[in-house]
Amino acid sequence: MTHRPLEEPLRPVRPHPVDASWDRTPEPGDVDPAVLSALLHRHGWQRRGGAAGRYGRWTPPGPGGNGTSLLVPESRAFPDSEDLLGEALVALSRSGTPSAREVLVGLTVPSDEVRWWRDAPSGPTAAAPWTVEEELRTAARQMLLAAALATRARAGYHGARHRRSAAAMLENVLVGAAAGGRGLTAFVPVGTGRPLAERLHQALYAAREAIDYRRATGGMDAFDGAVEAGVSREFTEALVALVRGTEGARIAVEWAPAAGVPEDCAAGGEPVEFSPGDLPVLREAGARYLRGEPSVPVRITGAVVRMRRSGPGGEGTVRLRVIAGAEVPHVRLTLDEEAYRIAGHAHLVGLPVRVHGRLESRGGFRKLTGASGVVPVQVDDAERDRLMKSLQEDLDFFEEVCGGEDAGD
Repeated sequence: MTHRPLEEPLRPVRPHPVDASWDRTPEPGDVDPAVLSALLHRHGWQRRGGAAGRYGRWTPPGPGGNGTSLLVPESRAFPDSEDLLGEALVALSRSGTPSAREVLVGLTVPSDEVRWWRDAPSGPTAAAPWTVEEELRTAARQMLLAAALATRARAGYHGARHRRSAAAMLENVLVGAAAGGRGLTAFVPVGTGRPLAERLHQALYAAREAIDYRRATGGMDAFDGAVEAGVSREFTEALVALVRGTEGARIAVEWAPAAGVPEDCAAGGEPVEFSPGDLPVLREAGARYLRGEPSVPVRITGAVVRMRRSGPGGEGTVRLRVIAGAEVPHVRLTLDEEAYRIAGHAHLVGLPVRVHGRLESRGGFRKLTGASGVVPVQVDDAERDRLMKSLQEDLDFFEEVCGGEDAGD
């Protein structure tokens, strides 16, 4: 069986700015001068003098930077501090320098920054810039999603579990690409995404250490311990996607100056490097995680959304929309004739069913085996009305004739 690295299509990452909460210049009174200076330094601006103890003069990175400068106070101790801050913010908002926009984003919504770089091969056979950028964006999203999954549960293989809630963590993450598509920065808001940034940071170092251990000793044991830090099949596949076709890749996590460094993390900023030589170990680890993740005993409550069997009697296949009991959206199960009849009657009167079984890791935890104890479950009137409406809309329920596998399962 072939397992895709992601069981749902990847949505495109949104470029910044995307809404009013990000696309605005902060008020001078809301800006800490020390935070502004730290962000300027992070994004390549150079301090070139200034009145010691009062303000610094900053120039942007790159050629021609000497023609533009910002005066940034070192504190609010002097009467002209707020005026200087206001002038610096206006200058940043009018600047065409990409780093100016990134500084404003970091000021507007305090964010941890995740950076990816790919050392792509050059020459006549190199990929077009837009292809390079698309590959990088896809790999970066896979990595963020894998880290988000690890905030929900520690597992060597997540499959379809927790995917909806993990994807919701990425809704407020903004991403901007560097010129040429060889670099990418994700801004992860501290208020909603700090656990995601922490888990990503820890998983990167754990993966690097596990690879080095495998090379030094030949053993894969370090990958077992790395699960607790957030490494999983999904994470190793994201690293493979990032490194494949390149001469190497680097990832760095830099903490929001306004929030400081999390307790269990290093200061950040230093990239963690991966090379094409790491790919065989990463693939081996991914296969190990897939084999090692056990099936899970569950008691699921779900609404029947599809039924199918090959004849008028005998066992049949049922698809449930999970309401409770497992962190997956749907499961498929095979029921004997009596249980199949009970499920069909429950569906016709708008009731969900409860069933015991084991959620199988093969196929991404979408299949329930050993199903038993199928019984209808009473629900309140509002939920029953909703289920009945779903019945009217779900014409596939009546495909209880000959057919193949369920579409979409």
